Amino acid sequence: MEEEETEFTITSNISEDTTWETGNVYVLGNRVSVLDGATLTIEPGVIVKGQAGTGANATALLVARGGKLMAEGTADAPIIFTSVADELSPEDVEAGIFGSPNLDPDINGLWGGVIVLGKAPISASNESGDVSEVQIEGIPTSDTNGLYGGNQAADNSGVIKYISIRHGGTNIGSGNEINGLTLGGVGSETVIENVEVVANQDDGIEWFGGTVNVKNALVWNVGDDGIDTDQSWNGTLDNFVVVTPTGHGFELDGPEGSMEAGHIIKNGTVVSSVTTEDGTRSLEDLINVDDNSIVDLMNIFITGIIEGQMINRVTAAGVTFEGIELDVAEADLASHVNGDVPAGVTAVSSPTVGADASVFGWTWASKAGALTGL
Repeated sequence: MEEEETEFTITSNISEDTTWETGNVYVLGNRVSVLDGATLTIEPGVIVKGQAGTGANATALLVARGGKLMAEGTADAPIIFTSVADELSPEDVEAGIFGSPNLDPDINGLWGGVIVLGKAPISASNESGDVSEVQIEGIPTSDTNGLYGGNQAADNSGVIKYISIRHGGTNIGSGNEINGLTLGGVGSETVIENVEVVANQDDGIEWFGGTVNVKNALVWNVGDDGIDTDQSWNGTLDNFVVVTPTGHGFELDGPEGSMEAGHIIKNGTVVSSVTTEDGTRSLEDLINVDDNSIVDLMNIFITGIIEGQMINRVTAAGVTFEGIELDVAEADLASHVNGDVPAGVTAVSSPTVGADASVFGWTWASKAGALTGL
């Protein structure tokens, strides 16, 4: 009897409702877009692998405005996005083995990433003034599926639950890489929760405007910022862990146009550096904001801090600090804050705030011991 095919290479955009089924591997042969009016459903336990490619040939899964991604994994059967170099199989996932059998969890840049674009408001401008839509970074301007932004705050791009995105962030030119998970103008009716990003060459998760909320997010071993926000994202990140990025723990930029909206980042734990065989890995700033950033930071514990790592700016009028606990000696606290220490920033030896790391037991990071003690 002929053996049933379980690996499929996808090279065409998705223009009609499509389901990727449990037990299968789907290989992205190029940049694949879910087009306006189409829904891609990815069942639990599916593995999506991106072929190698850089520049305009970078592989990625892109959900265009008006398209939907229904990727609802489970804690027992997450949906895993990785590289074709990864030997992880559906049989591994079914057996509860979620880590790569052959790739270390710090190998990055092997493919692109996951990009979701919507019609929610953004704060952007060009030389002529405000613009309501722009092209997402990482996608050539010749591909209009890369446009995001609009006036539909409650736009719905689908459901993303229990997904792990690994080894991505390939260079697309001029030092510009794709984020692990990019959210451009994504609306508030979109559901995103229980997401892991591992070993992305650029940022872990980056928001460009929009109104979507994200709950239970984990970023491990990324090559730039852990959490990056731009263009007046107007949502909430609730319950998150960032472990050892090499850029800022948080890069939280202000509006780029006249529209001003803020976001909330709360209930998080950040491990800012660890010592490895190659020496000390560290991030640049603990928290990096602009003068015009608008964000409320609440109940965040930062540990693994080394000399020179700082909250870079505490004078931005739109930024508030509440329950920000740094794992440093009281005598050293001022050296980790650029400016007067706000009342909401304190030195602690035992945290009273932070993430509920127990919800991340399904992740590769947790199974590899990277969350031990959190």
